[in-house]
Amino acid sequence: MGARPDITAWRPRVEGIKEVFHARFADHAYPMHTHDAWTLLIVDEGMVRYDLDRQEHGAPSSVVTLLPPHVPHNGDAATPGGFRKRVLYLNTGEIDAELVGRAVDSPVLRDPWLRRRVHQLHRTLEHPGDELEAQSRLALVSDRLARHLRDEPDTPQVSDRRTAHALRELLDASFVEGLTLRDAAERLHAHHTHLVRAFSREFGMAPHQYVTGRRVDLARRLLLGGMPAPEVATSAGFYDQSHLSRHFRRVVGTSPGRYARTASAAY
Repeated sequence: MGARPDITAWRPRVEGIKEVFHARFADHAYPMHTHDAWTLLIVDEGMVRYDLDRQEHGAPSSVVTLLPPHVPHNGDAATPGGFRKRVLYLNTGEIDAELVGRAVDSPVLRDPWLRRRVHQLHRTLEHPGDELEAQSRLALVSDRLARHLRDEPDTPQVSDRRTAHALRELLDASFVEGLTLRDAAERLHAHHTHLVRAFSREFGMAPHQYVTGRRVDLARRLLLGGMPAPEVATSAGFYDQSHLSRHFRRVVGTSPGRYARTASAAY
């Protein structure tokens, strides 16, 4: 009997991603099958061998693999110890259907920037409450994938200051209840990828970083006013107290509880 696989799967609250799948297989071999989604794969340990459209390919840990929807493929370990992988199943609308043929011909993408950004996206998806960050990261990843398939250079774009400032106004008005990137794009009549790029170039931070900063600032005021940390978390727009604590420590350098106690000690 082979080693028991280690599998985690979930559906995030992020438009554009149908499923997240993390797995460690010692000896599992996938038969020929298809998906009704784009399969975005990175391998963390070992190497995967697979056939796609009657062509054999390999997925080592240094590359990003993109398998198109409805195209049969299989897969098994190409290394004795098996493999560990992370997969995102993206909605078919996330990448133009006209690029399916390009993905069949070139499913292996050797791009360290893209590999790092896909890894960061997975890390973000592991934390409920960071959906805006995940949306921002997904927008840049999807744009990079499409550029690869079209063989377009990743040339710098001119910043749209008006769009960036309009987005900041929307974020200021809704940072507690939250605003999805897609909703912002509809309101501003701009592509969501353009919003991320324009905002980042204008203000030196991504939209999700700006929202997190606004929420932490509000949390600080509420804590100093005597509100209990669990209530502060929901009042400032965080998913729960753990979500508040993680971001509060990152920004302020201490826990919400210790920060609140400093106010008590001052009187």
